[in-house]
Amino acid sequence: MRIAFVGLPIAALLLLADGHEIVWAGICRRDAIGTRRLREAIGRENVSMMPDLERLAASVSARKPDLVVSWFWTRKVPASFRAVAPLGAIGVHPSLLPRHRGPDPYFWAIDAGDTVTGVTAHVLDDEYDTGAVLARRELAIDPSWNAWTLAKRLDRPSLALLRETVRAFASGSPPAPLAQDDTLATKAPQPTEDDLEIRWTGTAACIERRVRAASPWPGAFTALGDIELTLTRVRATTSRPELLAALEPGEAIVRDDGIAIVKARDGAVELLQGRSNDDGEDDDESDLDAAAIAALISAERH
Repeated sequence: MRIAFVGLPIAALLLLADGHEIVWAGICRRDAIGTRRLREAIGRENVSMMPDLERLAASVSARKPDLVVSWFWTRKVPASFRAVAPLGAIGVHPSLLPRHRGPDPYFWAIDAGDTVTGVTAHVLDDEYDTGAVLARRELAIDPSWNAWTLAKRLDRPSLALLRETVRAFASGSPPAPLAQDDTLATKAPQPTEDDLEIRWTGTAACIERRVRAASPWPGAFTALGDIELTLTRVRATTSRPELLAALEPGEAIVRDDGIAIVKARDGAVELLQGRSNDDGEDDDESDLDAAAIAALISAERH
């Protein structure tokens, strides 16, 4: 199988190991791991960094690829480039399409409280993540995972499904495409500042999910009095309700075990890890453990 590849080099290297020929590769970022090995394997002249696919469509077509393959290419693959191969263009998205279409399905899967997610091999289309489904693999979401953990847990099944799908095309028996049901579609854009702000009038469980969904970066943020915190690990709790009775949602107190808690709508949230903005500059945040957060809360209250 002759492949025109776009995305991260690790997938192209695995396809090479499977016996396919990468006739051209477009890499989506300059620091991508595996770029040097890919250049050595297929020739420097056949690897392009962050290319303009529209402009290069004709020259890539001249290399006569059978299939266009995308893995974590971060921009749209234009129709002119998808047409360079007679078998079309495919990719793998880290969600169970049509759920969580967009660039950050990890955040939205956790934030929504999904218990299962997965990866979907699909045909590339004009709009992101809307093409016909070719195959899926499911993965149960552990309730302790944050967005980074979920992303890493999906990498292996994503690569496995990509290889399996390309192998099917190469054998002459590609999976039958199944059109997505747009009525079931949900969007997964990059979270906005509004999405990342913690609202303490929500339930403790929802707040805990929001923090996990945004962790470890950029994190979910809040202001507690004059203290501005980016939280990266919290835990919902219903213990010591007598401490919460006099508090309003968003008010914080330090328990006698040294853990700071904040009142939510139906309980409280323990503050276990985060970052503080020492001088108002976003790139100068200090990491905080539970004891350091509690010390800030205690100083604020006194």
